[in-house]
Amino acid sequence: MKVEIKEENGFRYIESGSDGPNLMLLHGLFGALSNFEGIINRFSDNYNVVVPMLPIYELPILEVSVSGLVDFVNRFVTYKGYDKVNLLGNSLGGHIALLYALGYPERINSITLTGSSGLFESAFGTAFPKRGDYEYIKKKTADTFYDPAVASQELVDEVFGIVNDRGKAIRVVATAKSAVRHNLGDKLKNIKAPTLLIWGKQDNVTPPFVGEKFHELIANSRLHFIDKCGHAPMMEKPNDFNELLEAFLREVTAA
Repeated sequence: MKVEIKEENGFRYIESGSDGPNLMLLHGLFGALSNFEGIINRFSDNYNVVVPMLPIYELPILEVSVSGLVDFVNRFVTYKGYDKVNLLGNSLGGHIALLYALGYPERINSITLTGSSGLFESAFGTAFPKRGDYEYIKKKTADTFYDPAVASQELVDEVFGIVNDRGKAIRVVATAKSAVRHNLGDKLKNIKAPTLLIWGKQDNVTPPFVGEKFHELIANSRLHFIDKCGHAPMMEKPNDFNELLEAFLREVTAA
């Protein structure tokens, strides 16, 4: 996937620039542009698809938290001058999307969550990831998916590089601990925007019951499960995921 990464005012991001509603994608702890390739290709003609690179590994260590990332998203949206956005977040990105929506509801048109943290998650945990153990990282990355083959060597190498960079690894752990502290169970009743929940039936990181709990706590929400699918449905089952997303966006943007 060849996309231009823009750098302006301290932000790194991609933007399709299409004349349509804003669709902003928020990645997770180990997220990359490749995670959203299917969405970018499918929606860029009719939506202004935007992917800000969250500064998970660049924030000063004392500012590393989900709150710091929400502040970053707010600064980015303000800088770009977006009126309203359709937010989509995977894993930690979903958590940030929810916190942003709670803080700035007037800027939200819709929310899509897939494998979101915020209620429960079990990934690398809050312990320091094993450094130097490639096979361990390979297995943990593969466990993210129902089909281990989705964990390409390129993806495994990327995760391995992150956990073997001491500065990045410390920030991963600090962010994960911050996410656990920012449990949203008592706040989700305040989410009013239409919300789409897409969950993999075989998600081991945020299991299906997490999607069901989000559905229970967010009043204006709908939940879809995708079979033979893990923690990142937009990567593992892009066609199924995009069909659900397209129908939802068509409805909420028309409204």
